[in-house]
Amino acid sequence: MGGEEAVIRSPAQLGQLVQALRRQRCLSQRELAQIAGGISQARMSALELHPERLTLDRLLLITAALDLELVVRPRCAPAPVAEW
Repeated sequence: MGGEEAVIRSPAQLGQLVQALRRQRCLSQRELAQIAGGISQARMSALELHPERLTLDRLLLITAALDLELVVRPRCAPAPVAEW
């Protein structure tokens, strides 16, 4: 993710994104956990595997630790299908 946006529509996608960005930034789970409010490495691992358990405040701490921002916007309308 080099500056592009990621659309998240499921908890599993969020967990995969957090893990990928953490690795891209060469952070261990322990390092990210410390930056994101001092949680344990085990808790960080659990949040990557089960992101549906993330609270909003923890999500905001993690996104800030990864130098990200949370943006909520309306879904884009699907492109019209061309009729032949």
